[in-house]
Amino acid sequence: MVDKIESDICIIGAGIGGLTAGALLTKKGYRVIIFEKERLIGGRALSFDTSSFTLENYKDLLSRFKMHVPFSEPNLETIFKENMLEGYKLDLGYHAIGGGVLSNLNSILSELDDHVEILESHVGFIKDDGFDFPFLSRTDKLKILPNIFRLLFSSEKTMKQLDSVSMTETIKKYGKGKMKLILEIFSRSITTVNNLDRISTGEMFRTQRNLYRGSKPVGYPKNGLSSIHQKLADFITQNDGEIHLEKPVKKIIFDENKATGVAVENKEYSFKTIVSNVLAQDLFNIADEKYFPKEYVKNIKSLKGTGSLCAYYSLKKIDSNLLGKTFHFIERNIGVDGNDAVGMIDFMIALPESGLAPSSDYLVQSYIICTPDEAKDKEMLNTLRELLDKNLEKLMPDFHSHLKWAIYPAVWHLDGVAKTIDNTKLEIKTPVQNLYIIGDCVKAPGIGINCSLNSAKMLCDTLFSSS
Repeated sequence: MVDKIESDICIIGAGIGGLTAGALLTKKGYRVIIFEKERLIGGRALSFDTSSFTLENYKDLLSRFKMHVPFSEPNLETIFKENMLEGYKLDLGYHAIGGGVLSNLNSILSELDDHVEILESHVGFIKDDGFDFPFLSRTDKLKILPNIFRLLFSSEKTMKQLDSVSMTETIKKYGKGKMKLILEIFSRSITTVNNLDRISTGEMFRTQRNLYRGSKPVGYPKNGLSSIHQKLADFITQNDGEIHLEKPVKKIIFDENKATGVAVENKEYSFKTIVSNVLAQDLFNIADEKYFPKEYVKNIKSLKGTGSLCAYYSLKKIDSNLLGKTFHFIERNIGVDGNDAVGMIDFMIALPESGLAPSSDYLVQSYIICTPDEAKDKEMLNTLRELLDKNLEKLMPDFHSHLKWAIYPAVWHLDGVAKTIDNTKLEIKTPVQNLYIIGDCVKAPGIGINCSLNSAKMLCDTLFSSS
């Protein structure tokens, strides 16, 4: 059965890329329908009210997003049985937003006459004997920033030349003293990749430009990522768009070299334009690969994501000197791909105004980078968990005595496609007519959430220019 509906655009997936595209397109007068397979909007950048989940619900949600919880304290059964998550909101994984209040997020929301309140922080550095906050002292900045700015604001011609230059080579050339540490840490934390041989210098510096727009470099929205999703969803539905939850697209329908519709449940719907916001690697679960060039199919199947081990700590007490701050750390020679691993510990969400924990408690989130394969390796994950705890202990030597619970989610698809030299990210326009791809799997500026937001903007610019 084919329904000829008067909608211009179908978006598959209500992740942040799909919702952003839907909002921007409805603002321009397009009729948009979004189909989402989950009962929650947000995709992998998801915040959810944990008190509304059973243990089985939580495990099932994580498994559908290529995640699991290898460790917790106490065990998950006890945490859920004793309702220890009551009043908390958690993300699936760590999702701080680069660029703070001047991030791409509020730039896009301003086009919708809206904004989201963002907590933001400079970044400190955890040392064996305490921490530096901010990372760079005034003296450091005077010595180092001219060289960093020269690299950051090079011409696009120079950036393209640097696309195939690894950070290993760049560090050999420019990495002296604290400059070396900065390049080692920020290139890893920006790309969520530890192996400096794989990180593209050009892509890293393009992304880092967002961190020097006049605001603090790291931000997180008050009341969680769901506050962003809800604003976008409300704009869509208030402007004649539709969002259908728990409606997975079974397949994309093709007519020769043209995408013409989608099949949902027992119906087929016809659309002028179809936009996929699912993981690129999952595209051929809903699209017959025979309609695509063989090299295109081969490239998509070869793409690798990024991984990490995250940690959420509920604490009864926190040193006020740490509240609102974010810290980097680097662990040397631990056997991960790239040998050294970088992570972050975030006390922004421990602020009472974050809205993520009961008023009597403090919530701290952290992560340490690993590959997708390492995120499935229990022995490696145990090493990474110990490193997360060790670095929190450097900041809070008595944190165990204040701990109420800890959950350590491991994710092997944090970013859809790692932004590296050996991964060729996809163009937004596919080889098939009327079919586009958005999200953090495509060639758009930034990493993670910023990449998704920018991909939606690029999609809209493409469609507006062709209409």
